[in-house]
Amino acid sequence: MEIERFFDAVVRQDAETMADYFCRDAIVRWHCTNERFTAEEYIRANCQYPGNWRGELERVIKKGDCIATAARVYAADGAPSFHVASFYRLREGRIAELDEYWGDDGPAPAWRRSLGLGMPIPE
Repeated sequence: MEIERFFDAVVRQDAETMADYFCRDAIVRWHCTNERFTAEEYIRANCQYPGNWRGELERVIKKGDCIATAARVYAADGAPSFHVASFYRLREGRIAELDEYWGDDGPAPAWRRSLGLGMPIPE
């Protein structure tokens, strides 16, 4: 599976290309919001999400029939911005299961900043 091409289709909200990557009975889970989708529902939710988007894969790990990615997705105008960890299980080269964990980008919480913990990740 060409994960880079799939990710590009997701960011561009290209439903036709995205559909080519899924098994007919695929399931997608967005754990942070406790949602489970069919492939068709996932594509619809992604493509109807408001705005124009850009993104970059920051890490790709492939092992057997599994792929894990870490990516940044951001609005074309620069805000908002998200990071997503995605875990793909493939069957015959197509996505059978996709588990995603989305997080909003932003500053560390005030309570942690007040403790003087951590520092910004260099870009």
